[in-house]
Amino acid sequence: MTAFSIGELVIPASIDAPDAGDFIEMTRVRNRVGVEVTGCSDLAVRPDELLPSWHAQAFESKRMLVARVAGRIVARAVIELPVGTPLAWIAVEVLQRFRRHGIGSALYERVEALAADARHPVLQGFVIQGASDSVERIVAPTGFGSVPRDDDASRFLLARGFALEQVARMSRLALPADGPALRRLFAGATADAGIDYRMHYWEGRTPPQHLLRIADLRGRLATDAPQGGLEPDTSPWTVERVRAEDDYLEASPRVRLTALVEHQPTGEAAGYTELDVPAETTRAVTQGDTIVLQEHRGHRLGMLLKTANLLRLEEVKPRHPSVLSFTAEENRNMLQLNDALGFVPWGYEGAWKKVLS
Repeated sequence: MTAFSIGELVIPASIDAPDAGDFIEMTRVRNRVGVEVTGCSDLAVRPDELLPSWHAQAFESKRMLVARVAGRIVARAVIELPVGTPLAWIAVEVLQRFRRHGIGSALYERVEALAADARHPVLQGFVIQGASDSVERIVAPTGFGSVPRDDDASRFLLARGFALEQVARMSRLALPADGPALRRLFAGATADAGIDYRMHYWEGRTPPQHLLRIADLRGRLATDAPQGGLEPDTSPWTVERVRAEDDYLEASPRVRLTALVEHQPTGEAAGYTELDVPAETTRAVTQGDTIVLQEHRGHRLGMLLKTANLLRLEEVKPRHPSVLSFTAEENRNMLQLNDALGFVPWGYEGAWKKVLS
């Protein structure tokens, strides 16, 4: 048994602060776990990209625990408690060489106790489980997608009473995309959408005229996006919350590109999509939220939004190697859209849930 200690991580005021060393080391551990699972560093983040979200806790309180061996951080656990919901989003990550020493179990027990004390009994988490040819699979209750039963994450979660509720496909689009093909898809989607729909674009902060629209769209993600057997995150979205999110995004070196489609007869937003772009052109772009409201589906707005934002990415933030996307396996329409754009699968993410008694 390896001797270890567990404590709460102090969130520094800035990456340059004297006490920022532990946060920087924790980020390295987070990134190393991602490499161990996926075999690549595409999901890695910089400490100064991660820190601003930990300063934004008005609408979702967060705590982080770390485990140390001989003074070094070797594991971490995160708990996020959205305001006004029974949810506790959790994650437990342990470096591979320090697994099976009781470290993950000890971190999980602390996280579960924090959720119980806060009266957030629905524990949920997304776990990158990579690609596997394992014969023994756990099939999601949705009927779409599966994860290996015998990998570390599945064994750990099953032993603690969690159930798999959904599987998301991790896909990658190599850049630069086929420009002529992308423009043809955009032109076709524009024609199918017709004159009732109008596109809007921005970089960074949400323009004042779109704040309420984005708040409404984010709120609809809980009801309109596939949830499988997960408890929807129904924490309220307001203009103030959108502004708060813009504040911490603005404090990060990453840039968000947003495309929104407006239904002109009503003036309502019909959908939107986002791309989160790192500063370094050697790193992958991440596909953020994409949603078309149910009442506006059937007009190829998903294709319109995605092609529009990808074309804009190449125009204003070119030379990145790829775009990464996470899509629920039961969301067949979005997966078919991604396939048409050239995305290819490269891994899978399990969504797990446990309800405390």
